[in-house]
Amino acid sequence: MPIQIFWDPKGFELDSLGRKKYLRATDGDTPYVSISIRMLSIDTPEVHYPGNQKPSRHDEKLAQLAEWIKQRKAPVSDGLAEYLYPKLVTGKAGTLQEEQGIKATEKFRELVREKLTLPNGKKRRVFLRAADQHFDQYGRLLAYMSPYYSKKELASMSSKDRATFNLLMVESGWGAPFLIYPSLPKYDDLVLFREAAKDAYENKKGAWAEPKMLTGYEFRMCVRLYEITKKLVKGKRLSSREKYGWISRFCADMTTKEIFPPQDYYRVLPYNRIFIWPQDVAEAVGKMNLVPGAVS
Repeated sequence: MPIQIFWDPKGFELDSLGRKKYLRATDGDTPYVSISIRMLSIDTPEVHYPGNQKPSRHDEKLAQLAEWIKQRKAPVSDGLAEYLYPKLVTGKAGTLQEEQGIKATEKFRELVREKLTLPNGKKRRVFLRAADQHFDQYGRLLAYMSPYYSKKELASMSSKDRATFNLLMVESGWGAPFLIYPSLPKYDDLVLFREAAKDAYENKKGAWAEPKMLTGYEFRMCVRLYEITKKLVKGKRLSSREKYGWISRFCADMTTKEIFPPQDYYRVLPYNRIFIWPQDVAEAVGKMNLVPGAVS
């Protein structure tokens, strides 16, 4: 296989965790609560960002960012600037993000209806596998989610048959692969994940059909870059940390084991990317045997 790293996370299985809305109780010591889930290893286009703002409200801002990039006023490398500029200069980057976000939501709901509806019309339960890091900064459970199948059903199913919703969204092209160390799927699942992502990307499925699309993480990144560049244009002095805080994750190529600095992530094909937070780089380099990427 082209994947050059081996990964076997511990993880754990559960029904629900967290401090969320109370639903019901089956007895005096067994309450049920609601919980929001951030599906691991994928990123869909935004419907709201930041907060409850619609992405379409950022069209003019992102077009202005394109102009600042052209004028070399934005703190962005030449290579990344060349990569982002065509996606921003259209004047519709936010609108496209919002439209694709709505379609991604519709696709997920369609998959839920299809996979969780039994022949008799009843609803199938779901199976959750959480990451070693249980929650994100918003209190959402970080997990892989799939339909719950009985042992009898699983005995006659392949790995693809029992695919998680995470994988199905990537397969459809409406979820971009967004693998972040150390919350990676185990090796066999990683292989399936990359194959699905590569097929969606190369065959222009879902969001990939639009060549000037921004992935969700790129859209959020560009909104932050606009705000920082706006301050610089106004003459405000920023520290290096403030100036380059809009992008911080390193990016590794799972097929070559090369690791690239944050602003070089675009040099790795979307389906080969593994992102790594700065504080995890030293550990990730050792555990995945990474090497510095070639200088562009």
